[in-house]
Amino acid sequence: MTSKPKHFLSLADIPASELRAILDEAHARKAARQTAGKAWTKGRVDADAPLSGQTVALLFEKSSTRTRFSFDMGMRQLGGTSITATSADMQLGRGETIEDTAKVLSRFVDGIMLRANSHETLTALAHNADIPVINGLTDYNHPCQIMADLQTLEEQGRTLKDMSLTWVGDGNNVAMSFVNAAAKFGYRLVLSCPEGYQVRGQDVERARANGARIEIIQDPVKACAATDVVIADTWVSMGDADADQRMKDLADWQADDRLMKAAQDDALFLHCLPAHRGEEVSASVIDGPQSVVFDEAENRLHAQKAILTYCLNA
Repeated sequence: MTSKPKHFLSLADIPASELRAILDEAHARKAARQTAGKAWTKGRVDADAPLSGQTVALLFEKSSTRTRFSFDMGMRQLGGTSITATSADMQLGRGETIEDTAKVLSRFVDGIMLRANSHETLTALAHNADIPVINGLTDYNHPCQIMADLQTLEEQGRTLKDMSLTWVGDGNNVAMSFVNAAAKFGYRLVLSCPEGYQVRGQDVERARANGARIEIIQDPVKACAATDVVIADTWVSMGDADADQRMKDLADWQADDRLMKAAQDDALFLHCLPAHRGEEVSASVIDGPQSVVFDEAENRLHAQKAILTYCLNA
């Protein structure tokens, strides 16, 4: 009997022990390349080449920089290959169902990464695929990003279960994945969002029921009081048609010097990028000494490699 493929769709669905193993693998793979010496080019294959002979389809309904390059380069470093396509490049863009697409691609490649408009598209793909499916982002969550974020905090010498993380701004898909991961890694999470922009309450309650320490403090300065990490994201995502209203509603939630001053003296700043200086974050914060956003961006590569080996080396 064929075993079910190992998908990576939501951090809420994966046991804490397996997420811990993925994070450890991300650290180990990054360290191995650094130990190997600066002479290594970025395209050089890892010594063990664990995915040699395997190919992953990278499918994009939404445009991407970090997701596209990190998965493509990740497969190369792991010894495998990738094929990149947008929905416009495929029959999917001309009305072929996601179910049929899943069944066809299952016969061509070893795994699929999908960056989708709708989470329902992702789950339909996974339900009908005979190969692993990885969530590269949906309107519901962004689990790969959070794995890179947590890797970044740990390599800064922090212990996740002892930390307080504060999300400020729109309670979007990235915020949702921090909620989903809270019970798995044990950090305290504070959510500070204006009225109408909160993270979905049922998901917060589900995480709390599973042991997550999550608080909702609407005032952003109070929410950042003595926190170890301040996290922000863009206020206007792809597909949002209410940009002007969002700018007005979220103005008081800019991650600026007043919020960093309220936080711990050694607090870190995270942002998944792309960033808009002067909107969700001030230039003084994102370009300042407490910002680790480019380490965070780099770690998308290493976290993605760990996720790929988790799914494809099952």
